[in-house]
Amino acid sequence: MPRPDIISPYGGELVDLVAVGERAKDLLAEASALPSVQISERAACDLELLAVGGFSPLDRFMSSRDLRSVVEDMRLSDGSLFPIPVTLPLEAGAGVSLDSRIALRDSRNDILAVMDVEDVYEWDRDEIARKVYGTLDLRHPIVAEMRLWGRYNVSGRLQVIQLPQRPDFRELRLTPAQTRRALRRAGHRNVAAFQTRNPLHRVHEELTKRAAASVDGTLLLHPVVGLTKPGDVDHFTRVRTYRALTERYYDRDRVLLSLLPLAMRMGGPREALWHAIIRRNFGANYLIVGRDHAGPGVDSHGSPFYGPYDAQELVERHADEVGVKPLTFTELVYVPSEGRYEEVSALSPNVETASISGTQVRDEYLNAGRTLPEWFTRPEVADILADTYPPKHRQGVCIWFTGLSGAGKSTTADALAVLLMERGRQITVLDGDVVRTHLSKGLGFSKEDRDANILRIGYVASEIVRHGGVAICAAISPYTATRDAVRSMVADGHFVEVFVDTPLEVCEARDSKGMYAKARAGEITGFTGVDDPYEAPPRPELTLDTVARSAESNALVIMEHLAEAGFVRGGSQRTPKT
Repeated sequence: MPRPDIISPYGGELVDLVAVGERAKDLLAEASALPSVQISERAACDLELLAVGGFSPLDRFMSSRDLRSVVEDMRLSDGSLFPIPVTLPLEAGAGVSLDSRIALRDSRNDILAVMDVEDVYEWDRDEIARKVYGTLDLRHPIVAEMRLWGRYNVSGRLQVIQLPQRPDFRELRLTPAQTRRALRRAGHRNVAAFQTRNPLHRVHEELTKRAAASVDGTLLLHPVVGLTKPGDVDHFTRVRTYRALTERYYDRDRVLLSLLPLAMRMGGPREALWHAIIRRNFGANYLIVGRDHAGPGVDSHGSPFYGPYDAQELVERHADEVGVKPLTFTELVYVPSEGRYEEVSALSPNVETASISGTQVRDEYLNAGRTLPEWFTRPEVADILADTYPPKHRQGVCIWFTGLSGAGKSTTADALAVLLMERGRQITVLDGDVVRTHLSKGLGFSKEDRDANILRIGYVASEIVRHGGVAICAAISPYTATRDAVRSMVADGHFVEVFVDTPLEVCEARDSKGMYAKARAGEITGFTGVDDPYEAPPRPELTLDTVARSAESNALVIMEHLAEAGFVRGGSQRTPKT
């Protein structure tokens, strides 16, 4: 396998893309007067890797021609292998036209780059979902997220003025050129990269050491610190664990810790191949590819989105072309009698082994306030994780009520709030009507405005959950894709969708606001249940009957569910009233 630093044309620092010195000052002054577009955090991560050569040979957001080729053949229009779309979606009314120049701003409104617009085109999100990610299931996080992107993509030559500001762990944020230089200084011909978005335990430590030793190379520990799967351990916690391990338990001459500002797509096999291309640009010629690499978990039916070894097979198939070979291992387990880890395939069936699943780590140890055993994880890592994860009854949760107007969402939410406060939980009620008076004042009732309102509620709820609070949200939220997008904002397992399943005729009979009457009379249009659809949740955590059961009784049902999940201590303490 050739050395990655001499593979051409890959791995180059795209210095002509990044403006410096006086040129940057002049360009910033020019950009300040241009029409501007505010880009998402995902697009900002993509822009950064485009600018520094992490996506080489791609040097811009994809044109329609490149996107079509990538979707169909996993190649750019010039034939270069590139399996994942990297596009810049915009709303229809963004005011961007061909042959114009626009400034790209981040969420803080800082100007990052100037684009010469060479292509503006519509894109088909369902086609990309099917052909790239292999599913239309909205439980796939990127498939759900794409439903909320603009209908148009824009592409053109980029001049980057500044990279997104990343003040954390600056000494570990190495560009591809900086990483390659550091790896050359290590003096080993081969480099094995490890892709991770999770904390490292003893099994990962053992696996990475074996991988690097198997090729007599340097380990590039290259964790993703951009967007990962919603609910993943935050990157501040993860980087602290990586630092602790590399400083104490790895040979300093055999490991390099460097952070990757990648926005993951959770795209399984295609993403694994993409990771190989990216790591080639950072100087690796091997990539450790695990089971279900970059998989998002299970779909709406409880089945994995991708096969366990699909990613390994796709990377192996293209290894010669990419210049990066996959390193694969069978499952590693701990052998208590020998105090070591070993591959299952190397052990006889009667050997006693020990292992702890990710679910057990979360539920039986961290959520229960128990210390992880030292054979499973280093004490330093256990202490860092314990600091981050309080017991489950002190962690955040979002209870999301959805249903028709008049279904009883707010009444049940208010009853639930009282029960939770009786148990000592800190709660925030985000009622759809109240939010429209404050957070979403000025929004109308078009589909776009309804989605914006729900996403705002979802964002606030996700922040409440992240900080250990209980967010009780009561909003019609009629569209499945938007509700799933909110679910994806909240940590996995911390979102409880409650479908208040009240028949339309009952809701109309309860019409205390007179809204159904106005809708039937044609005085208002686009009213959910009358002339705009309500998409019932296909698999909510709970479904409530508000005809046969009282609001307090239904609130107790929810409390039982929360108690079983560990978010409150013990079961319900009241006798249900029907």
